[in-house]
Amino acid sequence: MAPRTSWKGFLKLSLVSVPVKAYTANNTAEEIRLNQLHKDCNSRVRYKKVCPEHGDLSSDEIVSGYEYAKDHYVVIDPEEITKIRSQSDKTISIDGFIRPSDVDSAYLTGRTYYLLPDGPAGSRPYALLQQGMKDADVCAIAQIVLSGREQLVLVRPMDNAIVMSILQYSKKVKSLDDFTEELSDEEPSKEEMKLTNTLIEASLIEEFDFATYEDKYVKNLSTLIQLKVDGEEIVQAPEPEEPKIFNLMDALKKSVAEAQSGAKKMAPSTSRGSKKKASKKGKKTG
Repeated sequence: MAPRTSWKGFLKLSLVSVPVKAYTANNTAEEIRLNQLHKDCNSRVRYKKVCPEHGDLSSDEIVSGYEYAKDHYVVIDPEEITKIRSQSDKTISIDGFIRPSDVDSAYLTGRTYYLLPDGPAGSRPYALLQQGMKDADVCAIAQIVLSGREQLVLVRPMDNAIVMSILQYSKKVKSLDDFTEELSDEEPSKEEMKLTNTLIEASLIEEFDFATYEDKYVKNLSTLIQLKVDGEEIVQAPEPEEPKIFNLMDALKKSVAEAQSGAKKMAPSTSRGSKKKASKKGKKTG
């Protein structure tokens, strides 16, 4: 089944408007949801919306409100929220461009959308904006009305497309200054730093592939569910014993040795592949 669009509108930069459609990048198909059951009979627990004075309520009897004092509320209608919005809910308004490093990942909410050109008319301006951001190594700060709320977003190029990530507002992210007392002023020695830098260099992943990582929780939970369905006994795997190293320098030296040993084990397969390619090339030229 073809994916459904989450939003349609315009990506706007000054007087340039690019018609775009948004698809959520978050894939929830692999998630496993557990239900709450009554422990005695395994019946599904149901939730009802109840008023202490009038009993069970239907959805059309429920409104939203804010408690401004103890047991005192003001009712807020969705149409009233619409009236106080400052921008169109069909526009991603770019405020300007910034360097990718200007926004720390702490401000990312985890909600990302792929923005694609909506129709042939949007293809050329879309391509120009995407390539322009890539060439300048910049991303855009923009604002959009999404799910009934004004959101701050980061718009950036990815491969040959444009993606939009929802950001937290600054006031919603705790400042690191609140935790300065937890940080020490201790400075590492030159030898410690040298070993640490060597360890980092030896552990560098030259060609990182994000697809090699999988959600082990989902995998293990799927296995557990199947074992339970089949009536099998659940046996816990033994925890690997951690090496007992009490000296930081010893730990660094051992880590560097293991990292470098791992790199050497990978090297022969690469060299063998190079020799094979060289011999094939020699046959062609000969």
